[in-house]
Amino acid sequence: MNQKNLTTIGYGLLLVGLVAAPFFGAYPVFVMKLMCFALFASAFNLLLGYTGMLSFGHAAFLGGSAYVTGHVVKAWGATPELGLLAGLLSGALLGLVMGFFAIRRQGIYSTMITLALAQMLFFACLQAPFTGGEDGLQGVPRGKLFGVIDLASDLTMYYVALVVVVVAFLVIVRTIHSPFGQVLKGIKENEPRAISLGYDTNRFKLLAFVISAAIAGLAGALKTLVLGFATLSDVHWSSSGHVVLMTLVGGLGTLSGPLVGSAVVVLLENKIGELGNLLAALSGVEWFRTLGESVTIVTGLIFVVCVLAFRRGIMGEIIAWLDRRRAARSQRPGPGAH
Repeated sequence: MNQKNLTTIGYGLLLVGLVAAPFFGAYPVFVMKLMCFALFASAFNLLLGYTGMLSFGHAAFLGGSAYVTGHVVKAWGATPELGLLAGLLSGALLGLVMGFFAIRRQGIYSTMITLALAQMLFFACLQAPFTGGEDGLQGVPRGKLFGVIDLASDLTMYYVALVVVVVAFLVIVRTIHSPFGQVLKGIKENEPRAISLGYDTNRFKLLAFVISAAIAGLAGALKTLVLGFATLSDVHWSSSGHVVLMTLVGGLGTLSGPLVGSAVVVLLENKIGELGNLLAALSGVEWFRTLGESVTIVTGLIFVVCVLAFRRGIMGEIIAWLDRRRAARSQRPGPGAH
């Protein structure tokens, strides 16, 4: 079975698992939150993993769009689909502005520009009257999709969120496998060569920035509808650090990597206390019960281990292992060879 078939089967099983998850005891709101972060990480991976541009300001798209969607739905009484569209468009607009400045510099200078602009948005959200300041924007209603489907039920909201995330992920897949995506890969591998071939690399990088920001904004907008609030933590620089961690742990430059990385990080942050209690009960070491208070230390240690032992990330190492096995099989002599 070749890698393409394995990939198709893997995504199929994942989709079936997500469809069936609520019927097997999974908490719908938690899984929806996980899906939002998986989409956020996939959007970031499109920029870093396939274009080679490190943005340390992606929280601006997640949090900024979360606030826009919350305000549009709560204050203006817009329907959920219009709220999601507003979040997507606001993310794209922020990406256009931030990308316009970021693509004019290379390396760490470009990264610092994204961080500086994101921090400017953070302080704007802190001071703006409609954001609720440090309390955040609370009480955002889910409303009725297209004025018909009531999203008050967690189960209904779950399947709507699943459709949105799957469609957005398919857009990312199509983008990567399109001629445009191949140019992005060429820019990442060797930008001077891409320029010599006649490509306007700044235009391609700016468009990649806008697409990545728009999908990240959609993730933030969906998260607001799911949880019913938007807070400063969404737009804080630590959210940008989280998405970098998710992508690197899962596997940079792989489609499945951000999905796995986001699942690992979110599950750790939410279940590390329960895991600590289980380890304490099994081993008798009471120190394990304090793990719930040391989430950042645990995630930091996991990041260090991945950097040292799994340089390609979890899925990157698995894909590399499968490639090595396939190469070894192709080099074996056939049954009739001497």
